[in-house]
Amino acid sequence: MRDDVQSLSALTALLAQEWTQPAPEAAHVVAAEIQHRHAEAIDAVLFYGSCLRTQQTTDAVLDFYVLVRSYRSCYDRPLLRWLNALLPPNVFYIEVRQGTRTLRAKYAVISTADFEAATTPAVIPAIIWARFCQPTRLVFARSEEVQERVIHAATQAALTFLSRVIPFFARNNFTRSFHLADLWQRGFRETYRTELRTERLETIRALYAASPERYDHIARLGLQHLGQQGRCVCREKDGQWSVAIPRSTRWTGRVSWAVRATGAKCLYAVRLFKTALTFDDWLPYVLWKLGRHSGVWVELSERQRRYPLLFGWSVLFKLLRQRALR
Repeated sequence: MRDDVQSLSALTALLAQEWTQPAPEAAHVVAAEIQHRHAEAIDAVLFYGSCLRTQQTTDAVLDFYVLVRSYRSCYDRPLLRWLNALLPPNVFYIEVRQGTRTLRAKYAVISTADFEAATTPAVIPAIIWARFCQPTRLVFARSEEVQERVIHAATQAALTFLSRVIPFFARNNFTRSFHLADLWQRGFRETYRTELRTERLETIRALYAASPERYDHIARLGLQHLGQQGRCVCREKDGQWSVAIPRSTRWTGRVSWAVRATGAKCLYAVRLFKTALTFDDWLPYVLWKLGRHSGVWVELSERQRRYPLLFGWSVLFKLLRQRALR
């Protein structure tokens, strides 16, 4: 077996082992309801995010990606199909009862083909490849073929992340050395800069700190594969790494992040507007988040729940009077 194929197989096996580990029971409960909503359209359900990292599913919002065979098979409404195809994913909110507690979750819908494409270096936005080089659980897969496609996409996401970040560290003559923690944290910091919201450095550091051995293992295999493909030259000594790539590749790699940040922020703003059209029960979700942070809890009438854009203004005025909004 060629060295580059061997390193790629090792990376894929590592991610397959991780992604197929059992997910928390709460994730399965929510995933079952999502499957009930979209029936036969679903290829796979992915659970990721802070609830997976911390294993805390109480008083939190669980995060999912739902991969579907096609948008036509997923929706009855043409508008939702069109929006999802134009700018994937569509994002929805869901609440599910588990015993005496309410589980809250967001889930993003994207076709399996669009998901696979979004993990490759050809795609500028980092929304998929930066997210799914992080720990994930494959809660449901329709078949072994789908599972293989999803794991392969996860492998590609990790390789794309690494290839996009190494221009910040590469030198022609290996004069700069770095730790793998620096590589991941710089990458996370740059991808958060492509969003409208910023993230605290402590949160960015916590992403890597939650599983440093896992991230280091992925980086070693990924850098080895990129090197064997001739995309970079890597050296490692006493836990420190150095990378060499052509000057032109280093320059275009850095410029691409500036382009990515500008373009992604514009797309992010459009996605926020689109989410207002697709996010079921967005007003209860916003009020719940507000209550967690401010301590001000507001109960909605049935009419306000059903027609928030028409009858939700009184809630806004009430929050302003109580100074919960500023």
